[in-house]
Amino acid sequence: MENLKKEVVELDEVVIRFSGDSGDGMQLTGTLFSNTSALFGNDVSTFPDYPAEIRAPQGTVGGVSGFQLHFGKKQIFTPGDYADVLVAMNPAAVKANLRWVKQGGTIIVDADSFTDKNLEKAGYSQDPLKDDKLGNYNIVEVPITNLTKQSIEDLGLDNKSVLRCKNMFALGLVYYIFSRPLEHTLNFIETKFGAKDPRVVEANKRVLQAGFNYGDNLQLLRSYLVQPADIPAGKYRSINGNIATAWGLLAAAEKSGLRLFLGSYPITPASEILQEISARKDLGAVCFQAEDEIAGICTAIGASFAGCLAATSTSGPGLSLKAEAIGLAAITELPLVIVNVQRGGPSTGLPTKTEQSDLLQALYGRHGECPVPVIAASTPSDCFYYAYEAGRIAVEHMTPVILLTDGFLANGSEPWKITKMSELPEIKPPFAQKDKPYLPYLRNAETMVREWAVPGTPGLEHRVGGLEKMAVTGTVSYVPENHQVMTFEREEKVKRIVAKVPDLKVFGNQNGGKLLVIGWGSTYGYIITAVKEMQDEGHDIAMLHFNYINPLPKNTAEILKLYKKLVVCELNLGQFANYLRIKHQQFNYLQYNKVQGQPFTVLELKEHFYKLLKEE
Repeated sequence: MENLKKEVVELDEVVIRFSGDSGDGMQLTGTLFSNTSALFGNDVSTFPDYPAEIRAPQGTVGGVSGFQLHFGKKQIFTPGDYADVLVAMNPAAVKANLRWVKQGGTIIVDADSFTDKNLEKAGYSQDPLKDDKLGNYNIVEVPITNLTKQSIEDLGLDNKSVLRCKNMFALGLVYYIFSRPLEHTLNFIETKFGAKDPRVVEANKRVLQAGFNYGDNLQLLRSYLVQPADIPAGKYRSINGNIATAWGLLAAAEKSGLRLFLGSYPITPASEILQEISARKDLGAVCFQAEDEIAGICTAIGASFAGCLAATSTSGPGLSLKAEAIGLAAITELPLVIVNVQRGGPSTGLPTKTEQSDLLQALYGRHGECPVPVIAASTPSDCFYYAYEAGRIAVEHMTPVILLTDGFLANGSEPWKITKMSELPEIKPPFAQKDKPYLPYLRNAETMVREWAVPGTPGLEHRVGGLEKMAVTGTVSYVPENHQVMTFEREEKVKRIVAKVPDLKVFGNQNGGKLLVIGWGSTYGYIITAVKEMQDEGHDIAMLHFNYINPLPKNTAEILKLYKKLVVCELNLGQFANYLRIKHQQFNYLQYNKVQGQPFTVLELKEHFYKLLKEE
């Protein structure tokens, strides 16, 4: 055996899913593996999958928490459809995730957790490791719990603290299998736990190394290596959609020379935006955690009136509560960014799952004629750019703007090439000049934008409010004809934003073809992967993706008319398709919809597109 060398098989890409109880640390384990792979040079995309209940019964399928990641030496657009490797810390994790493992894939289990009690909790009548139900998979049974205990039994930690280290054993084993270095995680352990009990640092380090050594000592002669990706040079960091959104707002405030004010109420899955901005007082940000959703947006409107770049963050139920105040921001024509991190609904619905079902609410969910620009981010990293763009539109056009992300983007992460402030477009607030006469609703003839007067500036005294105002002068007005004029002007102002909206670009044949796949927001990664694979197979298929929803890009109809079939794919029952029918009714829109709290898979998209291409 001394002359045998470990066989290393090179792969282009791998999908791994870590799964266990909420307390098993699967989110941290997946994040550490993702960060290590990103630092190694791979392109990475992740998808945390949380249980919907805060304290679901331990050991049950409802309490399973998962983290899927896809890493490769090529450009990665999605966290992957199905896992090559599932790490399952208990029977419930196997039951909940078996459908997401490729046939012939590897399932690594903590054999110590397959007790009669845990099997019963998971709903198994027999041990799946001992019957033939898992015969199509490569099962690796590892006594993770006992080996964890043995490796740190001399440290004197209580049993609860010992069991918290189990995830490090699983991580170390997977590091061995995929030829990942340990140093980044060892450094993380020092930083994370260094100020606490030094035994905790030592325990996690030992267990991580024990997992790595277990793979080596078993003489698993085959392991795998995914080489670094060929990506543009630069300084990168792993970032999720919520952090990217927060940073985009901070950057917009800095670029416009304003202070950022965020007034919000915590709500899943948007709370991290509030947490991140609250930690950036060093950048001048002011953060107010309000007592409810209405108070959050109303404080933001007050901050906007006072001259700040104001924002509020929420999810679907909170957007409902903010509807009246969005109307106040619209009639006062004050800049405000409303970030809606969509989740499954209605009501409480699926608070930890993803959906795109708030689109029509964002477009029309207010009383009165209340037009508001709506834009949507497509990937975790470009949440930064669209948060920045939302800030730019809000400030330069004196309007509330709704930015749509969702749970998939908010919690998913990918490498982001850090942007320099000098690379971002200018933001020019339309401030009124104190040495010139000021009328609050006197508009720029080209953009229809009124000037922004900061209270307390001599000579710029004025009133704005929820009552209709007289055009130009801003006095309260009940004149019927004036209300029509102001309603038209607010609508026209939003329409004219299209002058700065970039034209759409088709991925594929830009001169037309058989099938054009249309998407918006977070469906981007799955759709472009499916379309690219089918293009490589020789199919006549192209893709058109929307980030600007209201107003739509000016070349929308020009592109749509070039293709024989149009299919709109979205995670709802057809809201964007119906919106396109309103705006461009001359075209026939097919639909492909999914409402399961999960993103599309590339496989299901391709199967549907094959069917459409075969049909006459």
